[in-house]
Amino acid sequence: MSNNFLPFALPEIGEDEINEVVDTLRSGWVTTGPKAKQFENDFSCFIGGNVESIAVNSATAGLHLALEAIGVGPGDEVIVPTYTFTATAEVVRYLGAQPIFVDVLDATLNISPTEIEKSITPRTKAIVPVHFAGLSCDMRSILKIAKKHNLKVVEDAAHALPTTFEGQKIGTLASDITVFSFYANKTMTTGEGGMVVTQCHELAKRCRVMRLHGISRDAFDRYTSKTPSWFYEVVAPGFKYNMSDLAAAIGIHQLKRLPAFQEKREAMAQYYNNELSNLPVLLPVGAPDGDMHARHLYTIRLLPEAGISRDDFIVKMSDLGIGCSVHFIPLHLQPYWRDSCNLNSSDYPVSQHIFEQVCSIPLYTKMDNSDLERVVSAVKQVIANA
Repeated sequence: MSNNFLPFALPEIGEDEINEVVDTLRSGWVTTGPKAKQFENDFSCFIGGNVESIAVNSATAGLHLALEAIGVGPGDEVIVPTYTFTATAEVVRYLGAQPIFVDVLDATLNISPTEIEKSITPRTKAIVPVHFAGLSCDMRSILKIAKKHNLKVVEDAAHALPTTFEGQKIGTLASDITVFSFYANKTMTTGEGGMVVTQCHELAKRCRVMRLHGISRDAFDRYTSKTPSWFYEVVAPGFKYNMSDLAAAIGIHQLKRLPAFQEKREAMAQYYNNELSNLPVLLPVGAPDGDMHARHLYTIRLLPEAGISRDDFIVKMSDLGIGCSVHFIPLHLQPYWRDSCNLNSSDYPVSQHIFEQVCSIPLYTKMDNSDLERVVSAVKQVIANA
């Protein structure tokens, strides 16, 4: 790409993050240690609600830990939206369980509570709602369904920091566990990484043990407590999902900047709303009054009146130097899930229709006003020339 190409996403890393990483390198402790513990504590304070936070090396790892902790296993079913990234479903298979795919709501692109309830069977163990693009799912309805059927709820909040629902931060609701992502294009980043959040001490304890080989004590604890540093017990066949201090060092300062990041993202989204409102496209819905949308993504949906297909639109935008993406290719179209679960597009009409229209345009905090103007100009030009 030329220097004039505007990519779809870039992280915003400042001097504080860089200096913290350098300090970590000089400290000699680069794996899970004091910086990871500080990041976990800071995150719990930010989320509030007396939560415990467990830092992991990816949100995928966090989802796996969460489902394992609530007891998902062979023969169980876990309800997930088809309109999501494959990680949401693949972790179900890690545990020998079966993902049950359901459709989403046309307005929000979030999982449909009605479709959830229709899909519950005696084998259903849990529901995994995904807060698409940073807008909360209808958690009141989902939690009511879960309580009625005695199901667990694990929120896939990869997009949803710092989203709120009915005035509460995602992560503090009555769900069993919530999992956030710090991948490079998220609202804050640690490069790779995630955070598991729960208000249940026993679930947090299980996630901590399974995060590091099923060992009863983290490496940092073994080297800082009065118990002999060499002693540990393997209490379960765990995983290798811990976050390093190098990643946590970035997260400590990204978290401090998150409110400002969200404020800028919201302002950018409002600019797009104002400039694109008269075009033959559907714009994303905002959060209800009094709530917060994380604005991880800004998606437009090309109506037939636009006179151009989504695929051609992305090519034309690239020709004008603007990077776009698609969120998501529904899982019922992905070969593995389609074939192994016998999925048909006709069973997911809303997701199928959205997929054929949707395009994500750039929205990230390193963009300036001239970048926003370029994107808007390109969108208008492509549609005008269709």
